[in-house]
Amino acid sequence: MGYATIAIIGQSCLGSAAAMVLLMGTLDTAIQMTLLFFVTILCMAFNGAVLAQLRPLTTFNLLIMSVVFNTLVVLFHII
Repeated sequence: MGYATIAIIGQSCLGSAAAMVLLMGTLDTAIQMTLLFFVTILCMAFNGAVLAQLRPLTTFNLLIMSVVFNTLVVLFHII
């Protein structure tokens, strides 16, 4: 929990990059908005878990899910 501030900054930057790359892509609008919804929800879930001071394991799992999903979105749109 000591690195929560660094994790929030890094995860939020990765989420915003994923949203930008996603919106710059040429996917169908419905798929694009669905993926954008999941990017946003996962980022907000982690930020909310830190602010609500949930258990460290829950917070860490949300961080991992958010980072993995956002990284996959960025990688699939770059390739």
